Amino acid sequence: MALILVPTPIGNLQDITLRALEELKSADIILAEDTRTTGFLLKHFSISKPLQSHHIFNEHGTLKKIIDQIKSGKKIVLVSDAGTPAISDPGYLLVRECISHGIDVNCLPGPTAFVPALVNSGLPTDSFVFEGFLPVKKGRQTKLTELSEEKRTMIFYESPHRLLKTLQNFIEYFGSDRKAAVCRELTKMFEETVRGELSEILANFTDRTVKGEIVIVVEGKNSKKKNEVS
Repeated sequence: MALILVPTPIGNLQDITLRALEELKSADIILAEDTRTTGFLLKHFSISKPLQSHHIFNEHGTLKKIIDQIKSGKKIVLVSDAGTPAISDPGYLLVRECISHGIDVNCLPGPTAFVPALVNSGLPTDSFVFEGFLPVKKGRQTKLTELSEEKRTMIFYESPHRLLKTLQNFIEYFGSDRKAAVCRELTKMFEETVRGELSEILANFTDRTVKGEIVIVVEGKNSKKKNEVS
């Protein structure tokens, strides 16, 4: 009796693991953030399984049903649209609920966007903090003020239409000369990583039409001095 979390490719479908395919093939029900996206993935690998919607707007209401299904002996596999479930995607509430009911939770290793972005950035990887998506309105200034003192490398997710605003906020709170990297379309045909100071990166993306999922990696405060000492 267990819940199985299966990471799915963040772009290139060939990044799926053999173990992930085995779990998907043996599932009784696959919980999907978007059944259309997961349906495309399953069709690509010739897998036909019942799909059940599980996303941020219904996850509270579906918990009891899913717990009952697992307890009845159904093998339930949870996936998100891309990457590892519960990392800036639905999953945390279900994992917590399973644990409270004595149900084992098994998460397979696999793709998640912030790891390749961090490595590709060229910024320190020995200590970092993953912040996911910043608050859009309420709490945004408070969070940025707190992070202005963060000494570890910081990792953020962002949408294309908010990229310029976020870069401008970073310049305001972190300084225009803070090193950073913007990674987009990871593992896809038009993958791109833009590195440099925040002011340079902002200039690069100004007046451009930006598409795809975005990861922003920003050096921590005084990390340059730390590296010079070491």
